[in-house]
Amino acid sequence: MPVRVIFLFAIALTLLTGCQSAYYSAMEQVGIHKRDIMVDRVEDAADAQQAAQSQFKDARQALSQLTQFDGGELQAAYEAVDSQYQKSHDAVTRVRERIDALESVSEALFDEWEQELDLYTNQRLQRDSEQRLRQTREEYERLRDAMRRAEKTMTPVLNTLQDNRLYLKHNLNARAIGALQGELDALSGEIDRAVADMQRAIQASDRFIQTLN
Repeated sequence: MPVRVIFLFAIALTLLTGCQSAYYSAMEQVGIHKRDIMVDRVEDAADAQQAAQSQFKDARQALSQLTQFDGGELQAAYEAVDSQYQKSHDAVTRVRERIDALESVSEALFDEWEQELDLYTNQRLQRDSEQRLRQTREEYERLRDAMRRAEKTMTPVLNTLQDNRLYLKHNLNARAIGALQGELDALSGEIDRAVADMQRAIQASDRFIQTLN
């Protein structure tokens, strides 16, 4: 059966049954193993975090420009804040989805690795593999914790953007624009913390991939 057909079958099977094990099994039939999928998902999560960093910086820049508002279309000002909130929300959602996907394949990989230790007949190779499993799992847990820590710092940014968006929506006047000026410093600090935590998680991703390779 052609590789493309098997791959599409794996995707369809996963969508229909929600069974990740069926997906992994089908992918292994075309030479793509859990370790390969794990590396791809680490990279996907890192890419999503880089995109979120960029989006948060764009949101800060847009709100900074808004606080310099000195007359103009108030509806346009609200739409600018709303757009930044929606884009930031989408970026955070992608990060969370990528981390969830990484956790799924990681659990499957480590479970399989641990179960297959009992299949060894050579004790030296078994001990070596067991040690390698322990080291890889510890490194992965550091990566996962760094990603989840970064994810948590995104929530205050979204909350502040949401508050600003709602306030403008129901108070479309120049006074409302002025009220947001005091919020910019708080938002900027939240963005700085989120960006720094995401950067640490991205660096942890690079180290983990080097460990696997």
